[in-house]
Amino acid sequence: MTSRLLSLQVWHLARLKFFQFSHIVLQSRHGYRIMRMLDTKRKIGFFFIEDFALMSGAAAVEPLRAANLLAKKPLYEICYFSKDGGPTYSSCGAPFHTEQLAGTDPDLDILFVVAGGNAMSLQDTAVSGLVRSLAAHGTSLGGISGGPVLLAKAGVMKNRRFTVHWEHFEELREYSDRFLMERRLYIIDRDRYTCAGGMAPLDMMHALIQSDHGIDLARAVTDWFIHTEVRSSEQPQRSGFAGGNKNLHPIVLSALDLMENHIADPLSFKQIAMLVGVGERQLQRRFDQELNIGPMQCYLEIRLDKADELTRKTRLSFMEIALTTGFVNQGHFAKTFRTRFGMTPTDRRRLEKD
Repeated sequence: MTSRLLSLQVWHLARLKFFQFSHIVLQSRHGYRIMRMLDTKRKIGFFFIEDFALMSGAAAVEPLRAANLLAKKPLYEICYFSKDGGPTYSSCGAPFHTEQLAGTDPDLDILFVVAGGNAMSLQDTAVSGLVRSLAAHGTSLGGISGGPVLLAKAGVMKNRRFTVHWEHFEELREYSDRFLMERRLYIIDRDRYTCAGGMAPLDMMHALIQSDHGIDLARAVTDWFIHTEVRSSEQPQRSGFAGGNKNLHPIVLSALDLMENHIADPLSFKQIAMLVGVGERQLQRRFDQELNIGPMQCYLEIRLDKADELTRKTRLSFMEIALTTGFVNQGHFAKTFRTRFGMTPTDRRRLEKD
């Protein structure tokens, strides 16, 4: 009798635990499917920096709103904050009504910092202190577009992998070589969520919603926004040669990937062919057919494009840029740069400042 009573108690406890989860019925190609969902509502905050990128912010907020709509229940409580509260203006001039975060206890699960192109020049000790305080209290933190710059400069990305919009990448690396930065669409490393911005927040929020509530709801949300081809976190931020030519032959794509990952330490033609696993003639033929340019000329253009970016976007010396892009001396670098762009690196930097 005692054994049977104990079994009933265990059964009722298991039943109770089961019904602590809510359920949603989602329509799919296979009919209706019941999906288990966490019963607890997550509180997600967005901290907007003046002149933030509106597209990046909307691509992060809207998937959470759609998740609530499609689930027909509030899975996410969405809050908007800024340093001083009131209207915060985006880069296109559209205002966003926010509450002041400083001095409050928002009890957030995650706070995403959303910033635009001025992130590197922003020096605000109050914002940095606020971010550090939230991190110390166990709040998960995220950064979108230029937001990861502020998180990194505030000191809350130590021993955390993260990404940032490509526009800020080299400047942030120049600021400190201790950051664990990667050129990805987004990175989720434990309690840190970082995203390159643009449309990439849609992909990151897909991963977040899937983790919280399963693949069915995540797919329903991306379908809602006609974003049917969800990208993985490892996808490139820029088209480039390899990133923007997915229809190229795998041999060419593999060679381009090697080139883009060996800019400071250029590989020889023979090494590239060997690593790709084909003969030199076959590699040359594939490049001529598909890109109408030889492999090594293509390689040189990739290195020079990187040199041009560093010239325009960083304060690195031209000798440092030469070494970073695989040139043995500054004179050879300057001559090759001028042949490619019709001006010297000095003229290029001066033109960018003007």
